[in-house]
Amino acid sequence: MKLHTAAILLLLWLGILTVHTVKGSASSQSIRKFSCVTLSTKQLNVRNLVSYEKHQVPINAIMFITAKGIRICVSADQKWVQTAIKRIDERRAAK
Repeated sequence: MKLHTAAILLLLWLGILTVHTVKGSASSQSIRKFSCVTLSTKQLNVRNLVSYEKHQVPINAIMFITAKGIRICVSADQKWVQTAIKRIDERRAAK
């Protein structure tokens, strides 16, 4: 009976250790959840933008993130996009 209980406790401990190890290694990697596949053609209001990410795969684009968390991809080589990036960077530096 004691051997049976010890075996169950050992299996339970190994299970917990395995789940903890897998969870730790998966969360330590940087995995991009969103990617730009299509691009918006509209010019966005810079006041509503709080952040941006540069994407090069599958297309060269900038993903803007609004105050409400909406992600919008636009072409990286438009002049207004470069201006918006500068303003977001200036806001970050001022904080």
